[in-house]
Amino acid sequence: MVVERIIKRLLKIRRILKKRKPDFIRKDSWKFKRLDESWRKPKGKKSRVRRKEKGMIKMPDTGYRSPRKVRGLHPSGYKEVLVYNLKDLDKVDPSKEAIRIAHTVGKRKRILIQKKAEEKGIKVLNPIKIEEK
Repeated sequence: MVVERIIKRLLKIRRILKKRKPDFIRKDSWKFKRLDESWRKPKGKKSRVRRKEKGMIKMPDTGYRSPRKVRGLHPSGYKEVLVYNLKDLDKVDPSKEAIRIAHTVGKRKRILIQKKAEEKGIKVLNPIKIEEK
């Protein structure tokens, strides 16, 4: 119970930190069409971004990381597990892990996986609406 409260608090902190974190875009990507926005580390000897001069775009740094205990967790606080078939559900711990059904799984099997997960008390992160006749 105490651990859950700590994780909830850390998730809240992570959400706040994520809002403050700048978008890390590649230097000069707004000037040239040929440059993609995805981050690349500036390597130039006189690069103002590399030297972290005032007014330049921010560089990724360890200070922007989220708290260690909640790193890689879903916003709900569960660890995500990708599931492809019914056998994969046996390896899931419902208290700590939630499942995400792979996009390659068809509708029929998806419904079966979802029903079995409900029986076992496992949270499904991408459920589909099941129409019962």
